[in-house]
Amino acid sequence: MKTFISITAVSAMSIMLAITNPPPDSIELTGTVRDFKEQGGCGSNGHPDFEVTPSKGFGQYCKNIATQLGADGKPVFVGNGKKVRWQCTDSNYQPICWTMYDASQGDHNIRYRRGQSTGGIQSASSFNQWYNDVDDVNINIPLTIRLMRQADGSYVFDDQLDSQYQQLGGFFPIENQGWGNPGGSPDRNFHFTFELHTEFTYQANGAQYFQFIGDDDVWVFINGQLVIDLGGIHGSTEQNVDISRLGLEDGESYTLDFFFAERHRTQSNFRFQTNLLLEEADLPEGGGYD
Repeated sequence: MKTFISITAVSAMSIMLAITNPPPDSIELTGTVRDFKEQGGCGSNGHPDFEVTPSKGFGQYCKNIATQLGADGKPVFVGNGKKVRWQCTDSNYQPICWTMYDASQGDHNIRYRRGQSTGGIQSASSFNQWYNDVDDVNINIPLTIRLMRQADGSYVFDDQLDSQYQQLGGFFPIENQGWGNPGGSPDRNFHFTFELHTEFTYQANGAQYFQFIGDDDVWVFINGQLVIDLGGIHGSTEQNVDISRLGLEDGESYTLDFFFAERHRTQSNFRFQTNLLLEEADLPEGGGYD
């Protein structure tokens, strides 16, 4: 005996599920900030990657980080960096990561300046300190950010919209904490990294996306693959991820790992927007909040 369910019945069921399980008004995610001493400002104890001028000048650098996360769940420094002349964009000229380039979809390829540069990262050893706890080098501080639901159903965290950060004039989450503010004008704690590990369920019909706008270095990995590469010391810069391009399976859960660094005065900008229902994931080995 066959059972038939009408489209009307399925639609009604979907509506009922949406009513009984409405999306949350906000999403809270907790990650780890690590505070560093700036080079030059703290004598010989300053970290060589913070408050430094890259060999080819300030700007966006790609390809310094491997396209896959390491076995420890952290980015891997490879040092093949190139300074970006202009970013890869999709057919609508929205900036996308060079790893997402697909000529068949009408994308426009990235262009680089001549020569290689690490974008102000001294070595693999110095970079490995960015997202791991190291005594006398960094101080780890837990940080929770709240993404607010928008009218279009997306979730946004934006330092320019958050009252706490509005008062500070930027994304300065550890004021007078860790090693403390270094002085100067503005007297803000500029030299830190932020590591965040989340999960989401892929919905093939959900037109899911992730967007980041800010500075300085930002790397985002989905399912362990690099999907945003905003390396370097630069002004506020944008990249977008169309999740449907990643070959994920409908209804399956995947990781989204986010790595940020603020390395230079005088601004700190941080905005991400997504329609993914992000949930906290386990922190990889290598230190972090309890």
